[in-house]
Amino acid sequence: MKKFVLGTALAVMMSTAAHAETIGVSMALFDDNFLTVLRNGMSDYAKTLNGVELQIEDAQNDVSKQQSQIQNFIAAGVTAIIVNPVDTDATAAMSKIAADAGIPLVYVNREPVNVDTLPEKQAFVASNEQESGTLQTQEICKMLGGKGKAVVMMGELSNQAARMRTKDIHDVLATDQCKGIEIVEEQTANWSRTQGSDLLTNWLSAGVEFDAVISNNDEMAIGAIQALKAAGRSMDSVVIGGIDATQDALAAMAAGDLDVTVFQNAAGQGKGSVDAALKLAKGEAVDKKVYIPFELVTKENLDTYQTKN
Repeated sequence: MKKFVLGTALAVMMSTAAHAETIGVSMALFDDNFLTVLRNGMSDYAKTLNGVELQIEDAQNDVSKQQSQIQNFIAAGVTAIIVNPVDTDATAAMSKIAADAGIPLVYVNREPVNVDTLPEKQAFVASNEQESGTLQTQEICKMLGGKGKAVVMMGELSNQAARMRTKDIHDVLATDQCKGIEIVEEQTANWSRTQGSDLLTNWLSAGVEFDAVISNNDEMAIGAIQALKAAGRSMDSVVIGGIDATQDALAAMAAGDLDVTVFQNAAGQGKGSVDAALKLAKGEAVDKKVYIPFELVTKENLDTYQTKN
């Protein structure tokens, strides 16, 4: 009888192990406000699913480390892999590694360079970057009345989102309604609050005159706000725009410092990437590109978004 009970218990354990699904997740960087919300969104959602575990690793903004993490996930026999790419130009090699191993791969948030030629069992979950910079810049143009001078803070130039958001800015400012706005400076601050502050301080020290700061993300915009305040400039004299609608950004908007941001549903992208990975692992069909819409956030509709990210 004892042997039968032990045998039954072992069979149950083996059955449970066989049905457990482990998803390896490689995040570009843990030390990033938006990506933290994205990562937490994945973790929180996975906790609601039976038999699903996430193994989340920090690539620390190192492409080589991220490739090693993918190889380690494969060696460990994970069910699927989710990657938030360090460098979106380096994703073709990552796709090949996963495809050769027959492991499903989902890119999240940052668009891979090979998005239009992804192998079978691979997909991309994010928001359409053509919307982000467009919504942001159209609103800034409206606030400036279509005239003035602007400085542009770009994210990491190796990142597709930074390039696309910057292109959106130029496209909007080329329209008839907004062509009276001139870009007087445009440099990267690598998504960083500290670098954003330093960059704007340098522009102020050089005597650059501007009416608006158009930033590829909220962190750099907050850095710009800090620099402006340190220089004693009135926040009423400049329009500041970011993207992501992080909690820090919404707090800055509530304080009257940030004028525009664009809500990017980090938790929604996290959930979507987990769902896509599980479906691909089961052999189910998944769209190659899964887009979650951006939404414009201003002081008028701020209350709607203060609990979303």
